[in-house]
Amino acid sequence: MLLTSGIEKETPMKALEGLLVADFTQAFSGPFCTMNLADHGARVIKVEKGGGGDMLRDAGPFDGQHHSLYFAAGNRGKESIYLDLAKEEDKQLAWAIIGKADILIENFRPGVMEKLGFGYQQVCGVNPNII
Repeated sequence: MLLTSGIEKETPMKALEGLLVADFTQAFSGPFCTMNLADHGARVIKVEKGGGGDMLRDAGPFDGQHHSLYFAAGNRGKESIYLDLAKEEDKQLAWAIIGKADILIENFRPGVMEKLGFGYQQVCGVNPNII
């Protein structure tokens, strides 16, 4: 609720509010896409590789505390989790996110998601309504 001069107004619902996005993107284009979804109300969970995360975390310029400004600019409004998809326990966490997601977005080279065990057929087997 917004308060304006003592008058309560309902906050308008954003267009994508209520949608969950499993974000397996990195670098520039993918995170920019999912950032726009977050800006329009989607809940975006960014799955980053363990041991360093998204490659842009280490790209300068930095803010003086070694936080990448490129990473911050392209990933605002998202939640983030580090997962090592070579570990079974971390794969299960990724599957839990995918199982509840409405949308999965990735921008790896062709075949990478399949090699990781998260190809289109496997994902649809767990969550047939995912986009």
